[in-house]
Amino acid sequence: MNDLADHARRLRSLRPSCGPVRIVAVDGHAGSGKTTFAGRLASELGDAPVLHLDDLATHEELFAWTDRLRAQVLDPLARGEAARYAPYDWSARRFGAARVVEPAPVMLIEGVGAGRAAVRPYLAGLLWLEGDSEWSWQRGRRRDGPALSEFWDGWTVAERRHFADDPSYPFADALIRQKPEGYDWLEGPRATAVTSHTLTESED
Repeated sequence: MNDLADHARRLRSLRPSCGPVRIVAVDGHAGSGKTTFAGRLASELGDAPVLHLDDLATHEELFAWTDRLRAQVLDPLARGEAARYAPYDWSARRFGAARVVEPAPVMLIEGVGAGRAAVRPYLAGLLWLEGDSEWSWQRGRRRDGPALSEFWDGWTVAERRHFADDPSYPFADALIRQKPEGYDWLEGPRATAVTSHTLTESED
């Protein structure tokens, strides 16, 4: 079964993981389709808030956003308070006006590294968008065009280094595979080892 509405219902039934909030990470290689999938899943969750990690990363700190995420988002939510973060403007190269995210039943964190070790204690679930790195990166390059070729050259080196040091895939509760229409929702590597926060085909 690959109905996102059905999986959204299961996500809402998970145990809260960060104060009153069930945080679900959507991770995968750059260009794998995480943003589109997270948007569709958020819609099925009743317009659940989505935090894009591109808003916390910067040109100089592609993966060094963990402290910002914890201080501005995770710690406040854990206290039952609203999160308040300043999104990074990639064109102006500075942080913009603050955004406020009130605690919600489910919140999605989307981006490369969303399932990293420092974030996993706050997660109710970790979803991995399938797609090998080279295919995903080529897809991202086509999307962004030649103007960002130099950025992508640096990004692929940084992403390869990040996942080598701090992999997310082995801890994924579910693998999301894109189809021409919709998604397959498959058992993840971690599903057989965890009973409280699994999202598996065996429930269908």
